[in-house]
Amino acid sequence: MTIYNHVNFFSKIVNNKIICLDLGDKNIGVAISDQGLKFANPLKVIKRKNFRTTVEKLTSIIELENIGGVVIGWPLNIDGTQGPRCDSTRDFAHAFLRKYKIPICFHDERLSSIAADNLLKETNLKRKQKEKKLDAVAASWILQSLLDVYNNKNLEVLNG
Repeated sequence: MTIYNHVNFFSKIVNNKIICLDLGDKNIGVAISDQGLKFANPLKVIKRKNFRTTVEKLTSIIELENIGGVVIGWPLNIDGTQGPRCDSTRDFAHAFLRKYKIPICFHDERLSSIAADNLLKETNLKRKQKEKKLDAVAASWILQSLLDVYNNKNLEVLNG
């Protein structure tokens, strides 16, 4: 498998759900779609310990949930340029593909954490509970933004 552009990624997804990863230094937020690829929901937050453990946790989710592809948040700078975080995200994706073969695509994650934080402010959760869910909610926001574009048949716009 390889890293695909948006159009080719969705052509590989047949009757499967997809997950989205919001990679952070300490945590990985994970969101999951429904099988119809309409809705994204926060799934969990994985604490990053070492790469092997992270891969085991992700492959467990992929196999348990019948996942057909992985979207990874693409951490562009606010001005749209790529910085060092894009390099580490690309490195993670390539390393993951060496361990598990599945279609992967990147999707712009700019402002996802701010959007997730704003969503969580509207809940009755305590601060600690919000902090525990923030990365998964951010992943859900990233995935939902991609699913909305997909369902509006506008993927070509993303591929330039």
